[in-house]
Amino acid sequence: MRVGVPKEVKNREFRVGLTPAGVRELTARGHQVSVEAGAGRAIGFGDQVFTEAGAVVLETADQVFAASDLIVKVKEPQPAEIARLKPHHVLFTYLHLAPDPVQATALMSSGATCIAYETVTDIRGGLPLLAPMSEVAGRLSVQVGARYLEIPGGGAGVLLGGVTGVQAGKVVVIGAGAAGLNAAQMALGLGARVTVFDRAVDRLRHVNDVYGGRMEALYSTRGAVSDAVMGADLVIGAVLVPGSSAPRILSRSDVARMRPGSVIVDIAIDQGGCFETSRPTTHDDPVYVEEGVTHYCVTNMPAAVARTSTLALTSATLPFVLALADQGAQGAMASDRHLAAGLNVLQGRLTHPEVEAALRGRL
Repeated sequence: MRVGVPKEVKNREFRVGLTPAGVRELTARGHQVSVEAGAGRAIGFGDQVFTEAGAVVLETADQVFAASDLIVKVKEPQPAEIARLKPHHVLFTYLHLAPDPVQATALMSSGATCIAYETVTDIRGGLPLLAPMSEVAGRLSVQVGARYLEIPGGGAGVLLGGVTGVQAGKVVVIGAGAAGLNAAQMALGLGARVTVFDRAVDRLRHVNDVYGGRMEALYSTRGAVSDAVMGADLVIGAVLVPGSSAPRILSRSDVARMRPGSVIVDIAIDQGGCFETSRPTTHDDPVYVEEGVTHYCVTNMPAAVARTSTLALTSATLPFVLALADQGAQGAMASDRHLAAGLNVLQGRLTHPEVEAALRGRL
């Protein structure tokens, strides 16, 4: 199969869909791989390294799309990329369609087959291609939050870990999935006081079993969350409903009750965000202040640590890329129901039930 890896064009997006090691696996199986010039340069994967792995480096995205059947990316395609898609293309990338009817409509019009990383499942009911970036975003959220709690970042001047004789900062994490647990772990490692909310009792039990009471694990109700964030220095939103828009957990009035100079990091922003005051931001302009609270709502957080993120992501995606290349989309999905769960768009229509439900009446 002809596999194409275009350079990402979203703001400050330096991840790449395949590493040279992944290219080598594909070419060893007889597949042709085209990589856009400069696709991995920012993270230490220069064109020469891709060439040595067996790829053909092409100068433009137009050339890559024209030379490929399977397009492997990282972030959702931007309008110029969607315009290059043809009915014969299979697009394999993050899509996050539920809050984005414009992208969904354009992908349907392209006729391409679109498989979303974030809805591919595994035998345990998990999301194996979302998990690595959830881990990165969770850990990064605490680093980011700590920075914006500093006076130069516009914060109240709080050190999350505290010091001798001074109480540590309070971190509230809403959601105990992969992103939330990684955020909680990082905050605990810094010495913060940590409270985690979730509605899955087994996850709360896991927190108690692993951390032995060193962090508070509470059942999530709107009242309990609202009360907890009043005294928080950093609130991290990590709520996920697979394939659907994120539920709104905090209202504007809840945010208004938070302490001035506190910080919100909304990891769920690429699914629409879980706070009423959230709106998408970029790495060029990452924060804004609403109700006296600094909001960090960058939709591609892991791009800030693009080398780590690329290595983590491609380790998870490569087996599926190989299956798609070896068997074709139809054959690969027929033989793997977990990959088939990633199908979002086929022949001009939405195919994922949760995505379709989230976009019903909006297209």
